[in-house]
Amino acid sequence: METFLIRALQLIMSLSLLVIIHEGGHFLFARLFKVRVEKFCLFFDPWFTLFKFKPRKSDTQYAIGWLPLGGYVKISGMIDESMDTDQMKQPEQPWEFRSKPAWQRLLIMVGGVLFNFLLALFIYSMILFTWGDEYVPVQKAPLGMQFNETAKAIGFSDGDILISADGVPFVRYDGDLITQIADAREVTVLRNGVKASVFIPEGMMQRLMGDSVRFATFRYPFVVDSLMAQSPAMLAGMQPGDSIIALDGQSVGFADFKMAMADRQKNAVALSNDSVNPHLVNLTYVRAGVTDTITLLTDSTFHIGAIPVMNTGRLLPVVKMNYSFISSFPAGVELGVKTLKGYVGNMKYLFSKEGAKQLGGFGTIGSIFPATWDWHQFWYMTAFLSIILAFMNILPIPALDGGHVLFLFYEIIARRKPSDKFMEYAQMVGMFLLFGLLIWANFNDILRYFF
Repeated sequence: METFLIRALQLIMSLSLLVIIHEGGHFLFARLFKVRVEKFCLFFDPWFTLFKFKPRKSDTQYAIGWLPLGGYVKISGMIDESMDTDQMKQPEQPWEFRSKPAWQRLLIMVGGVLFNFLLALFIYSMILFTWGDEYVPVQKAPLGMQFNETAKAIGFSDGDILISADGVPFVRYDGDLITQIADAREVTVLRNGVKASVFIPEGMMQRLMGDSVRFATFRYPFVVDSLMAQSPAMLAGMQPGDSIIALDGQSVGFADFKMAMADRQKNAVALSNDSVNPHLVNLTYVRAGVTDTITLLTDSTFHIGAIPVMNTGRLLPVVKMNYSFISSFPAGVELGVKTLKGYVGNMKYLFSKEGAKQLGGFGTIGSIFPATWDWHQFWYMTAFLSIILAFMNILPIPALDGGHVLFLFYEIIARRKPSDKFMEYAQMVGMFLLFGLLIWANFNDILRYFF
């Protein structure tokens, strides 16, 4: 329950900021061109409003709705979510949206998208300035990667070190790396010190999207942090800092070691019948650069009594980059543009069968926030959502900003406005499509939760 509340609070805080900034973009451009804004509402308020306030000598009412699905600004003289068609039947007024030149109306409509994108760039810049950037270079991962079953089925093996995709070197393990692999014809890996090729089949991304397990994870070495008193490992002479690299001659990381010992416990009876003592293990370890091997007997539960180092920052090579206040801005812009390109590039998979299944609603969005409060991750996810919100709103769909922009471009090219009746029907169709998409996305969340 605590985890749910923490994630819910982060989601509400993030969406509130994004909605205020988005609608603030429309509001500021509207006021810049002397267009009256009748209402500025955070969240939607069908039937009733939680809070509303109208300053003296102001045309704008500020409100908070009860339905946290977005927000809106009601701009005089335009057909929007309010579907206020009565106003459009009245004579045109100089303070109305419809009375302004097309270029001014265009800026008013793109104001929200522009502000969301600028917000993302600013947040990314401040993240880099405050926390810097750090990552594990995949080519230097000492034990390579642990792959899921889909990856193994096409030729990857646990322990492979990822080198390049179609000759383009890998740098860090992130969404771009997965896209590189899915779009590549040939991935080069380092396997047991020798370069090998893995050929990627068609439709790889769709196969990965259907997986419930990540494509790959780093293999962490089994470095001993401490030893339990009178444990098999202590009695055999192991010490804190020793790094176990092999079990019975087979190279292992920490996950491999755990799995191998679990298999021994499961098959203990069969091994005993073969005159093999399943509790007897040979461990190869490294101490101060020197490799040695010991033989020991595990306890009755197949544990050796060695507690591993859990701080992964001490186990893998990490590249750390720090940024000054000035240098953080170009780096933040680069990160924001890279994120947008990656998101746009992956949109093509949305129209596949697996892509439609992956579409998620508020449950999915909330799950991307950490289970414990982490300001770094909160701001990182907020910047990412701001990018998504900017891109989704500029799509040429009626009821979205992009739909209004599309009709404005038509007006500029054809030199005549679409009729109010056409705009009214287009708005209704767009809202129908958006609500259908919203219902489908949240229905997917329900299916994932119960099934």
